[in-house]
Amino acid sequence: MANDEQQISKWKGKASEELAGPKAEQVWPLLEDFFGLNKWFPTLTTCLAVEGINGQPGCVRYCAGFKTPVNNGEQIMNWTKQKLLSIDPTELTFSYSIVDGNVGFNSYVSTVKVVPNEQGCSIHWWYEVEPVEGWMPEDLSVFIGSGLQVMAKRMEEALLHLHASTNQKP
Repeated sequence: MANDEQQISKWKGKASEELAGPKAEQVWPLLEDFFGLNKWFPTLTTCLAVEGINGQPGCVRYCAGFKTPVNNGEQIMNWTKQKLLSIDPTELTFSYSIVDGNVGFNSYVSTVKVVPNEQGCSIHWWYEVEPVEGWMPEDLSVFIGSGLQVMAKRMEEALLHLHASTNQKP
């Protein structure tokens, strides 16, 4: 078998986070805002539209400023360009890929889904990527898992604050 015919074994994983209180239909609009990831993902300072219409398959966002587990304190401006592959507001899910960047994520594809439950909802984030130079699979697991944990907490707080401010009596 020629080298170009061999398939590289991808790293695959899933992170999940429960949100207590907010309903799936309240959380979905926050995630559906593809160009608004910097409002929720930790250390991500920039998320800009590069092309297309926000929330439409094919649109591309530029994300920068995030830290990764392998930066070791180095002041590197990490960045990626991410393309929305599909979105289904009925199923509360979308998929995207990284199409360019300086973090070494090749053939990265991710699917994010909001799932209702009795306590509120949960967010599930599946991912797969070719092995990343300088990383271990657990580095990616920690990066996405801890990022999702902070995102969920920020969304919970924002929605609870919004709910409290709209229910105040004069």
